[in-house]
Amino acid sequence: MMNASPSAPDRRTELLAAGAATVTVLLWASAFVSIRSAGASYSPGALALGRLLAGALALGVLCLVRGEGLPPRGAWRGIVISGVLWFGFYMVALNWGEQQVDAGTAALVVNVGPVLIALLGARLLGDAMPPRLLAGMAVSFAGAVAVGLSMSGDGRNSVLGVVLCLLAAGAYAAGVVAQKPALGSGSPLQVTTFGCLVGAVTCLPFAGQLVREMGDAPASATWNMLYLGVFPTALAFTTWAYALARTTASRMGATTYAVPALVVAMSWLFLGEVPGLLTLGGGLLCLAGVAVSRSRPRTRPAPAPLTEEAAPVPETESQV
Repeated sequence: MMNASPSAPDRRTELLAAGAATVTVLLWASAFVSIRSAGASYSPGALALGRLLAGALALGVLCLVRGEGLPPRGAWRGIVISGVLWFGFYMVALNWGEQQVDAGTAALVVNVGPVLIALLGARLLGDAMPPRLLAGMAVSFAGAVAVGLSMSGDGRNSVLGVVLCLLAAGAYAAGVVAQKPALGSGSPLQVTTFGCLVGAVTCLPFAGQLVREMGDAPASATWNMLYLGVFPTALAFTTWAYALARTTASRMGATTYAVPALVVAMSWLFLGEVPGLLTLGGGLLCLAGVAVSRSRPRTRPAPAPLTEEAAPVPETESQV
């Protein structure tokens, strides 16, 4: 029998997951532009807390509207781990690290995250590591290196900043791998909402800083912080969870290599920062690597079975 082609529902699910992943990387790329603006007026912890509170509020309202209850018991372990590490620690460490090193170094170090996701996913979740995924990640990482080097020009690097970015990458990877099993029992909206809430609770020690800085910050910085909470956090983390529930952690991690290329494009469009040839080339490599990592090898159809007329006649004594 010939291999059956994917059914219409399966194809539709695959397209929806790809669309959700696209929304995620677009919004996460826009976050770098907003963080650059809001970070001038808000300290790392205060910015992370304000972003998470805005995100938790938006997600909480959506949960009430949709009638989503508490997550099942089996999802809580992954929700708490991802909430503390990814929603909480990652955001504070990344905001702090980007104040210690230049943007290129931060982008380069944090892009170790997808590699760690692939390694942890293979070790802890049993994710497959097909050659196309490995090749695509290698190409994308080379592009991220090119983008990072092209943006690292002011020499404002510090050991503390590099360590903070490495810790952020590790927390990001561990949070993604912990979130994947939680999506097996909880809905993407439940897992994202309560993960964001756990992250906000983790950042509550920065509440005093947030209140003080909000009184002095310009309106544009506060609006950027609210944007970060509603769109790159509430919406993008939900679409991420939706897509992650329908594919492997390794493939989703590789998809985020599109973020550096999109950041370059958005900085060009909205901030007037014209990229150099090395930056453009690195961005194109990032996108090419994502395309390779998400592609699938062509499968040849199995040979048709022999018909009854063409089937060999069993040998009998009279034929001997």
